[in-house]
Amino acid sequence: MTQNICFGRATHRNCQCAWGKEKNDYWFFDWNNQLEGGTIFWDAQTRQLQNAVTNVEKHFGELCQIFAAYVRKTARLRDKADLLVNEVNVYAATETPNLKQGLKNFADEFAKLQDYRQAEVERLEAKVVEPLKAYGTIVKLKRDDLKATLTARNREAKQLTQLERTRQRNPSDRHVIAETELQRATMDATRTTRQLEETIDNFEKQKIKDIKTIFSEFITIEMLFHGKALEVYTAAYQNIQKIDEEEDLEVFRNTLYPPDYSSRLDIVRANSKSPLQRSLSTKCVSGTGQVPTCRLRKDQQADDDEEEDEDLDVTEEEN
Repeated sequence: MTQNICFGRATHRNCQCAWGKEKNDYWFFDWNNQLEGGTIFWDAQTRQLQNAVTNVEKHFGELCQIFAAYVRKTARLRDKADLLVNEVNVYAATETPNLKQGLKNFADEFAKLQDYRQAEVERLEAKVVEPLKAYGTIVKLKRDDLKATLTARNREAKQLTQLERTRQRNPSDRHVIAETELQRATMDATRTTRQLEETIDNFEKQKIKDIKTIFSEFITIEMLFHGKALEVYTAAYQNIQKIDEEEDLEVFRNTLYPPDYSSRLDIVRANSKSPLQRSLSTKCVSGTGQVPTCRLRKDQQADDDEEEDEDLDVTEEEN
């Protein structure tokens, strides 16, 4: 914007004197151009600041809500994982030794992962959600600054307009106006403009810095968690792979078919025979010690018969 405010003697070609030939002796000011140009410039600055504040208020608010939901979902996932750990431990207690040990080791590793997930939740809350939430207060303060600046500008514009009207009504008083009111109004306008520029600049600078910090923290937290998660899942996978299937299957078979299974089977088969079969088995067949006894009785009976025959023969010869 062309500067039409000059102090002391005129040194710039674009400066226009308000009082003709007396420009080398007095302050001079291009009122119409300054009022029109200053208003346009101020309006542009005001819109820029308003748009910046509104944009941050909208999108930072959305980011805050989404990140907060992300943290809540992560916390719920941690809770579900704790339930899974409990159920795996309960189930492992009912299984064969190798499978039991493998599942318990998996549950221990998975529980360790939930400790890391809890740390992730706490860090996200402190490093991401809270800074975004704080921007609600920052935006409110910036709106207050904007309101104060606009109030000062309106007051200055009103004063400039009043001074122009006074100059037009009382040309003879232009020396007093130029040396007092005009100087104060000009300095106030300059100060307010600089304050607004600093407000816009600081706000934009802080916003960019905070965005970098917030997203850098988010990425770092997630990288730390997933790095630990990879270590834990690797250990959990190895524990599952160490389960000896054949050994557990042998244990299961031994449980299903105990060592005394064959003798118990013989008892069951014996109990399933008919009464006649059991009687015959008792006399001659069943039992290894009963068959020789039966044969011994038959041999003894034959020997007795032979002795009786010999006795009869001897008696007949004597007669």
